[in-house]
Amino acid sequence: MSQSSSAQILQSLFVAFAWAFDAQQIFITIFTEADPAWHCLKSTDRTCNAASSPCSLHPGSWVWTSPSHTSTISEWDLNCSGKALSSLPTSAFFMGCLIGGFMLSTLADSVLGRKKVLVLSCLIMAVSGALTALSPNIWVYSVLRFVSGFGRSAVTTCSLVLCTEAVDDKWRHRLSMSAFLFFTLGFLSLPSLAYICRRSSWRLLYLFTCIPALCYSILLNFIAKESPRWLSVNENTDKAKQFCQVFSYMKKLVTTRSTLWKLVSIMIVGYGTRMVYYGMPLSVGSLGRNLYLSVAYNALSELPTSLASFFLVEKVNRRSSLVALTVSSGIFSLFCSVKGMTRAIKLAAEVISFFSACMALNVTLIYSTELFPTCVRNSALALVRQAILLGSSMAPFLVAEGRRTSRLWSFGIFGIAGCCCGLFVLFLPETKGKALTDNMDEEMPKEDSTI
Repeated sequence: MSQSSSAQILQSLFVAFAWAFDAQQIFITIFTEADPAWHCLKSTDRTCNAASSPCSLHPGSWVWTSPSHTSTISEWDLNCSGKALSSLPTSAFFMGCLIGGFMLSTLADSVLGRKKVLVLSCLIMAVSGALTALSPNIWVYSVLRFVSGFGRSAVTTCSLVLCTEAVDDKWRHRLSMSAFLFFTLGFLSLPSLAYICRRSSWRLLYLFTCIPALCYSILLNFIAKESPRWLSVNENTDKAKQFCQVFSYMKKLVTTRSTLWKLVSIMIVGYGTRMVYYGMPLSVGSLGRNLYLSVAYNALSELPTSLASFFLVEKVNRRSSLVALTVSSGIFSLFCSVKGMTRAIKLAAEVISFFSACMALNVTLIYSTELFPTCVRNSALALVRQAILLGSSMAPFLVAEGRRTSRLWSFGIFGIAGCCCGLFVLFLPETKGKALTDNMDEEMPKEDSTI
């Protein structure tokens, strides 16, 4: 391996590390917005018992088991405010991801390039996350979560595209796997940090995750280099023309029949997969297990998925692996909704479902980078991410409803979505072994028509 190749690989690994900070901001609300434990006070209200709801008890007859500042739910008394208000910050975060994805993705393909958008996204995510620790109420907190989501919307897409376009085909898939591994490490760090802060304020957890992300953003600006493929496509385009054509490639992406069909199909696959992937960790509390251990189990289950995903993308075609993984994830999610099963069996089913969804998501993202050319790759991947995030934004409401009524509203719907949405991969072409293309003319058959 030449010295220049080694430098490119090391740079791509550093770029891929952005996924670790992204994972922390995605899953941090599992702990900061957790439903805290409570207990009845002795010699107060005899109607108070473990089966009661705090909302139906007299004030002063019960108390939080942990200090109220350990969760936003207890600090701002959101336990009886309804699922819409308690789920608002998480949903605002993902709505910010949706809006930010549309605004930032085309800039990465046209005017600014992959590197500048990645640095900007990391900075917005880190600064807004740190400011979240100063939130005085649920409304300011939700606004800052929205801004954080807006910023991180381009982190994974720009990072994945940049680190894969900077190396040859031999290293492309391997570096994609490194991004997923860093995401797992970021996810795995959360239960450890949360356990350390379990008696402290939830605000501390935001500072522990966002200050390192801020330092990383500054280093990224000086270490990372722009994608050579993007530079090659845009080298003959002046800035004025680029600004005029910011959305021209996006328009061509969604108005060409064959390309649009590929885009819609992979977006549906991503939607169902991510609903299971994000919903299963949020639902672990309803299985009656220790929150820190349950989230750690989920995070640990992602470690072997990086190796398994590497095997899949190297040895197995994309379509077969995605169908098998999505159906498996859906079936085991349905097992979690069945009454009468032991907690151990349900936890095993939940981990297997999450494991399958995680692998399916990895393959989906790699598949998405191969389906579209360089000139629209970031935009196409961003749109897939939007569909993925739509699935994420639905998950908190389903989880809240599942806890309030029946697990069929959470695990049941997750299972159906995983199975049904995954079948749309059958409409997609196989890309294994094919080289990446740069322009739409290389990607589209000549007889293809526009809508």
